Amino acid sequence: MMNKFESQQSHSKLDTNEGWVVQVYGSNRRLLCVLEPLHGWVFLAGCCMGLLLSVVWFNAARYSAPVEPMPPTEAPALQID
Repeated sequence: MMNKFESQQSHSKLDTNEGWVVQVYGSNRRLLCVLEPLHGWVFLAGCCMGLLLSVVWFNAARYSAPVEPMPPTEAPALQID
């Protein structure tokens, strides 16, 4: 008869289909952060969205009507009381 601990150990074999996890530790062996596959996909999606936005913005600025400069106006005279 197996106890709970033994049954959990037998089921905790390394599954290669789980993906990857990066754990970052500090010099004092404290866990600083954990990077999971979702973080990589979100970063990639953000890079793609930023590239798309910059291309659209560049093309919109390139083909928009030029803004005519305002004619220079005279500065109001200073009033001294």
